[in-house]
Amino acid sequence: MTPVVLVPGLLCSSEIFASQIPALWPSGPVTVASTLEGQTIGEAAASILRDAPPRFALAGISMGGYLCLEIMRQAPSRVLKLALIDTSARADTAQQTAARRRSIARAKTGFTAVALLGLTSLLHPGRRGDPDLLDINLRMARAVGLEGYERQQGIAISRPDSRPFLGAIGVPTLVLVGDSDPLTPPAHSEEIASAVRDAKLKVVPDCGHLSPIEQPGAVSEALGEWIRA
Repeated sequence: MTPVVLVPGLLCSSEIFASQIPALWPSGPVTVASTLEGQTIGEAAASILRDAPPRFALAGISMGGYLCLEIMRQAPSRVLKLALIDTSARADTAQQTAARRRSIARAKTGFTAVALLGLTSLLHPGRRGDPDLLDINLRMARAVGLEGYERQQGIAISRPDSRPFLGAIGVPTLVLVGDSDPLTPPAHSEEIASAVRDAKLKVVPDCGHLSPIEQPGAVSEALGEWIRA
């Protein structure tokens, strides 16, 4: 049996992986990590490692992928397999950091509206009016809250450029991305997959940035194959 640790993204709760947990559970216990501790990516990764099993498979989406790469830096011997979902190995640009700080400022006077707009804009254009996805995004945003959102943005801002580190990753790795991801486009995943030894790249069709809830069946199938391989 292989324990699995799942790491949600920005403004995401455990619900982002609700459809994938049943696909992974037959292979071992599944834990969804908290991303609400720590002021920096190093501190947040350390808090996840503190509560994780001695050895485990690791998967994260978006900001969760940034944290997975930091966990690989801090404790590579504890990670058996790695899955990076709709994420990037690049650091924030100055423009991205400035945009994050503007979003934090706006959220202080209208958190729910800022959070829901931010999450919904990441969906495939054909799904941005889907009431079920809007409900999921609203629940996740409320679960994270304003304080958690500020903390998570700080974590994302503090991340380093992981591209020089990718060649050191030596565990079986799945890199998955939506074909219409507007935030971390397929080129970013291709960049990761080409640098990590023997990584498998999976591009999910008709899908934006929040692939586990946009195309739950395809993502569950890919993660199921990853954990059983």
